[in-house]
Amino acid sequence: MLLSRPCRALAVTLFAALLAALVPAAAAHAESRPVQGGRLDWGIKSSFQSYVTGPVAHGGWSLTGGAATVGSQYRFHSARGSYDPVTGAFEAAFSGGVHFTGHRKADGTNELDLTISRPRIRIQGGAGTLYADMASKAKGSGRTTVSSQVPLATLGLGGVDMRGGAGPVSLANVPVTLTAQGAGAFAGYYPAGTALDPVSLTVDVEAAAPAASPTTAPAATPSTTPTTTPKPKATAGAFRTAAVDWGVRRTFREYVTGAIAQGKWTLADGAQDGGALFRFPSGTGRYDPAAGTLDAAFAGSVRFTGSHLDLTLARVTVTVTGGTGTLAADVTSAGKTERAVPLVTFAAGRLAPVNGLAAVTEAPAELTEGGARAFGGMYRAGTAMDPVSLAVSVDPAAALPALPDLGSAPTDPPAATPSAKPSASAAPVTAAASTDSGTPAVVYAGIGAGLLAAAVVAYALLLRRRTGATPTD
Repeated sequence: MLLSRPCRALAVTLFAALLAALVPAAAAHAESRPVQGGRLDWGIKSSFQSYVTGPVAHGGWSLTGGAATVGSQYRFHSARGSYDPVTGAFEAAFSGGVHFTGHRKADGTNELDLTISRPRIRIQGGAGTLYADMASKAKGSGRTTVSSQVPLATLGLGGVDMRGGAGPVSLANVPVTLTAQGAGAFAGYYPAGTALDPVSLTVDVEAAAPAASPTTAPAATPSTTPTTTPKPKATAGAFRTAAVDWGVRRTFREYVTGAIAQGKWTLADGAQDGGALFRFPSGTGRYDPAAGTLDAAFAGSVRFTGSHLDLTLARVTVTVTGGTGTLAADVTSAGKTERAVPLVTFAAGRLAPVNGLAAVTEAPAELTEGGARAFGGMYRAGTAMDPVSLAVSVDPAAALPALPDLGSAPTDPPAATPSAKPSASAAPVTAAASTDSGTPAVVYAGIGAGLLAAAVVAYALLLRRRTGATPTD
């Protein structure tokens, strides 16, 4: 059916007005903002923690990937993902893990061996799922299964509206329920449908990028034959920079800040606190990549103080030879200082550079005789201490690994009802891209398009009845 000029004019006018109204909503819908920075607190299941460390399993747990503890919860760090404030779609992956062991057998292995790492939260369409990398040894058979990003649990999001946030997004005390796949990956210790500990998270959302203004591309210039500048090979001698990360020992940190010592630690001279570890930066010295040897000194010191406790570790050094590393430090205790005390040894491997960076990641560390004396006999020589991570940069383009983004305060305290909320300066989460009834703008886009079509057809039929002829040009 052809439309008359008046009818076409009306259609064009209505369409232009509707398009102008819908373009901002469409643009907002396409605006998925990066999530970069933040943390997730989750105890996994408190009764499982008690079982592992109790008189039945006689086990324990250790942290990996820079994870830390906040009270009885584990803190996973350095969120990366995306958030769409219009639809409420949200995804954030976190770093760090927890390794549980127990039921030690005569051959030295553990019947209970479970690692949960790299948790990821995904929320879309009002439903949420918690994923994680899982490595577990099945009860009974002892068969080990390693799986990546298992849909471990569902999130109870009743009452949560994720739409409309313009700043940091927080979720507090969200219920978590084990899935069937999660039950299998959990080594069969709990059936599907079991309630796990609730999760809380706070992540940073980057602001929307400003609209780009049109620019005129520069005129093309004749190109010359591209040349490639070869990267210099790492040679024996001084390196660019280096850092060593070491948390001393988790239980020692907990003792220092606990009810007995009631103390704290203080960093100085450039040392950095990663929450679950300390970084001693600005390494200088000599490194031979061919031989895999290193002799480096680092900046920074850490001082532990508390009831009947005053211990300072400073002037940290690391030597690597024959695949074995030794971390030493000046130790000050009871007003006396002993220089260059070897504290722990660790396996360093070949220590060969890859893409300009020679690294040792979370190498298990063992206390030396000198380390045992430094800690006043609190631990015996041979005690497992926190792992050591070492990074040596031999290329200006090779950056040292970032410290875990752990923060210093707990996530928002548990609330009676889960809530998703932006920062105080942001609009309420239910306000953006929704009406008072909460219907998303994209729904109204479809309704508006239907009404437009119906209006055009109705107007054409009316005009036809009035003229009694088929509209023509």
